[in-house]
Amino acid sequence: MATRSDTLDFKSATLYTLRAVLHTADTHALLQALDERMREAGAFYENEPVILDALGLEQAPDWKALMAALRKHHLHPIGAQIDPALQTSALKAGLAPLDASAGRPAATGNPDPSDTRDDAPAVSLIPAAAAAAPALPDTPKTAAPGASQTLVVRHPLRSGQRIYAKGGDLIVMGQVSQGAEVIADGHIHVYGPLRGKAMAGAQGRADAMILTTQLDPELLAIAGVYRVVETRLPETLHNQAAQITLDGETLRIRAL
Repeated sequence: MATRSDTLDFKSATLYTLRAVLHTADTHALLQALDERMREAGAFYENEPVILDALGLEQAPDWKALMAALRKHHLHPIGAQIDPALQTSALKAGLAPLDASAGRPAATGNPDPSDTRDDAPAVSLIPAAAAAAPALPDTPKTAAPGASQTLVVRHPLRSGQRIYAKGGDLIVMGQVSQGAEVIADGHIHVYGPLRGKAMAGAQGRADAMILTTQLDPELLAIAGVYRVVETRLPETLHNQAAQITLDGETLRIRAL
């Protein structure tokens, strides 16, 4: 007969999550901002756990409406970092109090053509680490066979394809087409045109880089700081070999 210790154990854990920083209690504005952010980011944040950071709020938004909107976008609200005065309302909505203090504050300001900052009027999505958070199932679309390994893709990626190098770097030997997504916990190397979306440092690694021999992306992101490329890059960068790095809360793009 199994003993209780053989059947179930409780242990401390650290979970990397997204931290949704709420800059207003206006639920309508929050839902609009969330829709816009997720439309820009595509499926990069799909199935990620989320902590709602409402430390800057004096009033509570409609927690249930906000949680429903997050789930609609395939995000999983697991708790809230809030002022004690708002904890009762959050608990009634099913949000446990959590500490996401390891997350980075969102930067403000307007980027130049080669920079981007994590800035939104109502809600920001940035990496965080929550202590003793509940575990959620890991559902990578394509992962490296083990931690700290390099995943090598030896063929072009078509629109709709997504590759995730979990725990390591990603090398693509060919084109990443528009509508394709490449994600890595480490660096991303694309030996061909990068025309889709690329996210390096997916678990918050700020020293991760994106390198490509031909830059023409839809979206670039490192450690949760991202830029949607809506207009053509300058001629010194467009279709050129380039390196993308993270400097504080700003993406730096330089030709190689």
